[in-house]
Amino acid sequence: MKIQESAENYLETILILLRRKGAVRSIDIVNELQFSKPSVSIAMKNLRENGYIDMDENGFITLLEPGREIAEKIYERHTFLSQWLASIGVDPDIAAEDACRIEHVISAQSFAAIKAYTKQTHAGK
Repeated sequence: MKIQESAENYLETILILLRRKGAVRSIDIVNELQFSKPSVSIAMKNLRENGYIDMDENGFITLLEPGREIAEKIYERHTFLSQWLASIGVDPDIAAEDACRIEHVISAQSFAAIKAYTKQTHAGK
């Protein structure tokens, strides 16, 4: 399923905040991403209407299965690509920034090949 990069970023941020804090509300996303409250509110409405998140009466956000799958995929790509780029000599801050861009456009096949190659080349070390 193809969704917009911004939606992927929101889902990934929700996952990260859930892992860090245990519970997430829109204000947490505002603070994390430093976006305006109206922008985050509109994004949460769109994610809710498209079946990626649920929000209870107290404003706590839950990732629904489709949203969790996307968030975990993007987070795995971000984490792996950041570490991989840093391991080949890219400044860690630049590696994280580049990974953030790459994670949205790399195909599943290319990402799997990079992971397999990296595992293979580091297995003998």
